[in-house]
Amino acid sequence: MTNDELATQLADLPGRLLRRLAKGRVSRHAGMGKNRLIHMLLSLPPDQRARVEVALQSLQHELPPPQPDTAPSPPVERSHRQKHAPRRTGHHDSRSTHCGNDGGGYCGHACPWHPVRPGDEGGEHVVEGSHRQKSPAPGSHPPRPAADAPPATTIEALLQDIGVPPPQPFTPDPWQQEAVDLLATGNVILSVPTGSGKTYVAVEAMRRAIAAEQTVIYTSPLKALSNTKLTEFVQIFGAENVGILTGDRRDNPQATILIMTTEILRNLLYDAGGGEIDMRLNTLGLVILDESQFIADPERGVVWEETIIFCPAQTRLLLLSASIGNPDEVATWISSIRSTPCHLVHHRNRSVPLRAAYLDPSGRLAPLFRTRDIARDHTPPLHPDTKYLFTRYEDLTLGPRSRREN
Repeated sequence: MTNDELATQLADLPGRLLRRLAKGRVSRHAGMGKNRLIHMLLSLPPDQRARVEVALQSLQHELPPPQPDTAPSPPVERSHRQKHAPRRTGHHDSRSTHCGNDGGGYCGHACPWHPVRPGDEGGEHVVEGSHRQKSPAPGSHPPRPAADAPPATTIEALLQDIGVPPPQPFTPDPWQQEAVDLLATGNVILSVPTGSGKTYVAVEAMRRAIAAEQTVIYTSPLKALSNTKLTEFVQIFGAENVGILTGDRRDNPQATILIMTTEILRNLLYDAGGGEIDMRLNTLGLVILDESQFIADPERGVVWEETIIFCPAQTRLLLLSASIGNPDEVATWISSIRSTPCHLVHHRNRSVPLRAAYLDPSGRLAPLFRTRDIARDHTPPLHPDTKYLFTRYEDLTLGPRSRREN
């Protein structure tokens, strides 16, 4: 039984039967509200939950059979406060973009912005001064927004084309070739989106440095990333040419290509400044600073600054980042403190589009945004299905919005 199905059946139980079901399974259940009891029962371990489902079936036999609703529903008597309260119209927030409700509770329409109360799924609830309206059943899709809005994407469209692309010849992009060529005349900051191909530039720069009989140091801020790059570079250049130096690992320290955390390189440069010159620094031709946006980190950024300052004059610097905020300013600063200029290669075009989905605790998958691909310059609005699932889960776990706002 899924979460939605169990929650619906629990919500159909009267309070006395629900408390009988929670007795011995939920501590201090007597003082809990119905929504809280349902949430606690849904959170039980699988073995206890299975026993809850069995006990629930026996309790359902004690429920009276449903009576057919043949007579028209009587008008709902409005309270004195409701009669004299000013009517508010329009849109109160983003949740009511396509609903005229003022946010004071449930509008009574099957819409994703004002979902039904937990336990009313598939039933009826009364709208102030109007007729009864049918609530959406669990797992059903909420109605779409206004007709003049562009249609929202579907989960089928979101998952389309995801997978391993067919093999095809590799051709470097112009910006990749430009970055490799610029390293011959100076330092380079490569600031492009994730998945664009920064590693290709690093590998090609390594090949040229090795051909010139120079040492290469690749740095990263994380030991996990360093270990991943070790596996990758060993496959490309061979195990005899690649080594690693981290806080808990030291393999092949005299290799042509050394992978290390940025702090370790900074310490080597400190030692060289104090007279303990490491022979590997004499032939150091290329330093690759991956994830160089860490230069802006309040605590660790000084490590990147000092590494850039103290690197030998003959060394070329290649800074890789997908999220550095001010690459032009950093390039100007590096040009001012080093003997060679620093070139900036920067673009914002994604080779691999980003798509986002929301997995609800009930197991339902829905697109996170109305558009299939995430826009580059702005965040698109949330998908109606996701709004519906958000508010439905909030109501199930925290109680109806009208109670939470009072």
